[in-house]
Formats: sequence, C-alpha cells, structure tokens
Amino acid sequence: MKDIQVTPPETTLSNLDLTPPAELTGGSLRVTSPIDGRELGCVSELPVGEMPAVFARAQAAFKSWRTVPAPPRRGELIRLLGEELRAAKDDLGALVSWEAGKITSEGLGEVQEMIDICDFAVGLSRQLYGLTIASERPPGHRMMETWHPIGPVGVISAFNFPVAVWSWNAALALVCGNPVIWKPSEKTPLTALACQKIFDRALARFGDAPDDLLQTLIGGADLGAALVASEEVPVISATGSTRMGRAVAPPIVAGGRFGKCILELGGNNAMIVGPPRPIWKWPCAPSSFPPSAPLGNAAPPCGV
Repeated sequence: MKDIQVTPPETTLSNLDLTPPAELTGGSLRVTSPIDGRELGCVSELPVGEMPAVFARAQAAFKSWRTVPAPPRRGELIRLLGEELRAAKDDLGALVSWEAGKITSEGLGEVQEMIDICDFAVGLSRQLYGLTIASERPPGHRMMETWHPIGPVGVISAFNFPVAVWSWNAALALVCGNPVIWKPSEKTPLTALACQKIFDRALARFGDAPDDLLQTLIGGADLGAALVASEEVPVISATGSTRMGRAVAPPIVAGGRFGKCILELGGNNAMIVGPPRPIWKWPCAPSSFPPSAPLGNAAPPCGV
C-alpha cells in the first residue's frame, strides 16, 4: 500500500493559526489524539453562565444579516468560505485525522464535503423562491408563498464528523439569512476552532457582515442543554447518539417553545476485529464496503 504522509500536528495547527499560548494552552479541556495519545492542546471552555450573552449576540447578528440580499451578498460570503476551505484543505484534513482518528483520505474527504456544500449553497442563494398557488377567491386573486429567515440556528455535532456536519448546516443557514451557534463535540474542539478561523478569514474578505454570524462554543453537555432550551434559537440541528436525541428533542418540541429540530441519530456498521485476523488478510480491501464504514469514519456512521 502507498504511504500517505501526514503533516505533523504542530505544523498543521500553526498553518491553521492555532498556536500556543492563546488557544492551545492553559485551558481546562485537554485534547489528545486517538492515533498515538499525544496531547494536542488544552483549550478553554465557555462557562454556561455566558450563554445569555451568546444568544443576545446571535439575535443582534440576525437582525442585520436577514436584511442582506441572498443574491449576491449572502451567497458571496459562502463562496468566499468555499475558497478559504480549498486553501486550507490539506491542513484541516490532517487535523481531522489527528483529532478524530480518521484515516487521511477520510479527513481530506470530509473537508471536500464542506467545499461541495458551499458550492451548493451559493447556487441555492439564487433559488429561495416560493410557490404561486391558485386561490378560491374570485378571478384575479392568487396566493404567493414567501420564505423568511427564521433566526439563529444551533448546531450540535459529533466527534466522528467534526467539521462536515457543521458546514452542511451552516452554509444553508447563512445563505437563508440566519446566524449560527455551533456546539462541537468536546472530543474535537480544535477542528471547530480551526473552522472558526477559516470562517473569520472569509468574513474579513467579505467586508460588511455583522459580528457574531458564527459563534463556536467549546465545552460540555451543559452548553448543549442551554442551547436546546433557549427560545432565542428557533432551530436546533443535532447529530449524535439516540440517547442524545432523546434528551434534545423533548425540550424543543414538547417543552412549550415549539421550536424546530433536525436530528441525525445513531449509527450502524459497527465491527469487532479479533487478533487472529489482521486487517491485511481481510477478504475485502480496507477501502471497500463494509470495512470502510466503521474504519474510515472512526466510528459507526449514521445512514451508511
């Protein structure tokens, strides 16, 4: 098999503007690589008491961003994000491998999915139209369907797809006029911080976007619980276990706030490999289905 060279984590972090001491030292959340156990950094966690300020900033961003025309301006921001992701693909893909344990090709493939959704969302920004519907009223009347931005969108992502899931939600939310509050897995905070840096570079090129269009929250389940419970976040998209889904859905749907939730839960294709059967003696290659499902994704994926 051909060896694929992986950039050392120190170089990768530096190339992504994640350098000590600002982001990677002195924090309470220790980040280690599942590949060899090395420490990648210790990052600071957001106190749950600061969540009201997070929601207030998101609402302020929403009031401004929803008035920006989708074509060409909101779509232009996502086009620039796609360009920045292309420039950072090798380094971000390597960081996905180091932090989540994915094989290199899967780390790079996940970033390519981010680029692809940006391309899709740019086109979508010119297709935010509604239906024209026949009316029962006298001639000359018709009903017209118009879609409006809904408000801040909360995204809760899992460790084994640390960046692609965020991008699928964020690219679509942003072109539709909604800011994003992202709670990544506490197992993969560095890839989330890197994505925030990449997004900030796109914002700097864009020029006139409101502050806090994307807020990335590093911390534990208490932050996710506060995000789910807030009436100021009308949409929650959560990816993770079925147990997590059972905790997320009730406060949104049945808790009295009548929010909307998008849930991607559970997994399949789990695999147990015993010591008498080394990987190179499997009847099918590691790049083929089914072994690539749990191995390439660093965990049983949902929907595979």
